[in-house]
Amino acid sequence: MENIKFVEPHNIEERSFEIIQEEMGNIYLDKEIEPIVKRVIHTSADFDYLNNMCFSENAVKKAKEALKKGAAIVTDTNMAYSGINKKAAAKYGVSIHCFMADEDVSKEAIERGETRAALSMEKASGIQGPVIFAIGNAPTALIKLYELIKKGAVKPEVIIGVPVGFVNVVEAKELIMSLKDVEYIVAKGRKGGSNIAAAICNALLYNIE
Repeated sequence: MENIKFVEPHNIEERSFEIIQEEMGNIYLDKEIEPIVKRVIHTSADFDYLNNMCFSENAVKKAKEALKKGAAIVTDTNMAYSGINKKAAAKYGVSIHCFMADEDVSKEAIERGETRAALSMEKASGIQGPVIFAIGNAPTALIKLYELIKKGAVKPEVIIGVPVGFVNVVEAKELIMSLKDVEYIVAKGRKGGSNIAAAICNALLYNIE
């Protein structure tokens, strides 16, 4: 107990970001991506994200512009949905969606032998207006998005592709990064998660202005 330093509750996050900066040492990030990478590290306590976060040229700018106009955010898990700050989203009229638990999605997934995550992407393709996809769990969602984009069935403003795992995760992320004219924020490799997807969305929402 002697080594525990008391920090006022309202200062814990601020102190956490100070520690992150201290531990980064002489590593400096582009000002556009810095708040996103730091919030991902804050969420995960994993400094590997300094090296595995990949941003297409206009991803951050385009995401912020879309959110300012009240874009929809579609997630592949209710955990990511729950983690996105609703107050920050409401400020810009941003709607947040997750279709994973929808009965029609579940039924069709069984009938077609596909995952609910993949079918929820098909359902999301019917959303009118700008859409940002935030995928933190299911590589099948990214693979389905790749197929839908190739068919011209959906044109996302940005894809946040950070699923975690071992099966087809790396490959699915590489597919998204191979697309031309599609902006992306991707965590290369196996790492990621619903909490990381939500953290990226929040970082964008918190730093729009």
